[in-house]
Amino acid sequence: MKNYFYRLLRNYLSLYILPSSSVVEINPQSVQLIGQMPSGKVSFINPPRSSAEAFPQDQILAFDAIKKFNPEYIFLGGIIHEERDIQKLFNQVHKLCESDTRLILTYYSNLWSPLVKLASLIKIRRKTPISNWLAHEDIDNLLRLENFEIIRVDHKILCPIYIPLISNFLNRYLAPLPIFKNFCLVNIAIARPIFPLNYHLEPSVSIIVPARNEAGNIEDLINRVPQMGPQDELIFIEGNSTDNTWEIIEHVYEKYTPTKKIIIAKQPGKGKGDAVRTGFNLANNEILMILDADMTVPPEDLPKFYKAIVEGKGEFINGTRLVYPMEKKAMRFFNLIGNKFFAMSFSYVLGQRFKDTLCGTKVISKKSYQLLSSNRSYFGEFDPFGDFDLIFGAARMGLKIVEVPISYRERTYGETNISRWRHGAILFSMLLFASHKFLFI
Repeated sequence: MKNYFYRLLRNYLSLYILPSSSVVEINPQSVQLIGQMPSGKVSFINPPRSSAEAFPQDQILAFDAIKKFNPEYIFLGGIIHEERDIQKLFNQVHKLCESDTRLILTYYSNLWSPLVKLASLIKIRRKTPISNWLAHEDIDNLLRLENFEIIRVDHKILCPIYIPLISNFLNRYLAPLPIFKNFCLVNIAIARPIFPLNYHLEPSVSIIVPARNEAGNIEDLINRVPQMGPQDELIFIEGNSTDNTWEIIEHVYEKYTPTKKIIIAKQPGKGKGDAVRTGFNLANNEILMILDADMTVPPEDLPKFYKAIVEGKGEFINGTRLVYPMEKKAMRFFNLIGNKFFAMSFSYVLGQRFKDTLCGTKVISKKSYQLLSSNRSYFGEFDPFGDFDLIFGAARMGLKIVEVPISYRERTYGETNISRWRHGAILFSMLLFASHKFLFI
């Protein structure tokens, strides 16, 4: 039972903790979790001799050395059930964190309390002094008291013992579904530390503008983009246009570079996703923004996104077109229905709320993007739009995702590059892909 249970749990944790990720487990209860991960370390607040001896000496990290080690993840595996002062534990852990550290903790569902006690009584489970059976709301409250914010909670394992065929079906396919997930044994919470804001921080922005057949919008966009940071730059990435978009981009580059920082390039491949990645690789500033050249998202709204990320409201800022009334011809009816369906579906799969996954304006720090990019192989080069490459990566990394409502406008030049039915089919396939990677694992 124990080996199967820990193998399952280690598999679920691998969604977040990749082989290259640095992670420390505090007061580990088993050698079968972080102890078996390639970059895993363990640490003991007050080391019990028997537990410490189970790990190689080079895997044990002194508790006061964790801060210097600067792990990407700190893991608390079920120990909150034994702690007499959970708030004190969270306080100690917060002191070890940087702003991009993620705390992962596992805890058992109250519904399983009688069965867990029975398993210990009949000796199919190691007897432990479990004294705390906390509700989700209690965990959330204790974390908030010590300046942590929960990003997402996963519910896993309907059957903790191995029964051929049955266990896999229950744990992989039924456990993630509505209603069934409420009966799962294990809860996995991802939380981020909150720190006081640095009000003197004024990072600069790199605004990436993918442009295909947008010749009539380029100069107007330059004049309308507001200044946000002290060294902002505009990066135009032209994408295989059939009009004179590239010639216009070259013209405005010559005209405006004496007063504005502008970078121009042609994308090497095809699709908006390739253009976005090309622009991000050319960016020099701390904050990366995407602004579609059609300006259906007004450039004047960009300071709202800047404010949200600089003030720490979120770490991945997504625009939403579905809050305010939009102009009459801004979005066709079936596109609107499709956007609402995919937003609801992806919200469930990714564990964070989305009202609009397809708004072109998205914002992320360069530091977070570089980490996302280095781990892109987990999902692969699958996204022709560029939106889901970022959304999936941000969700897997446990970044706090927030949405900024914008007033969606009609095009004033050119035609949409979106094919309703063909791209809708691609989106549905990506929904299935995300379900396989996030839910049915």
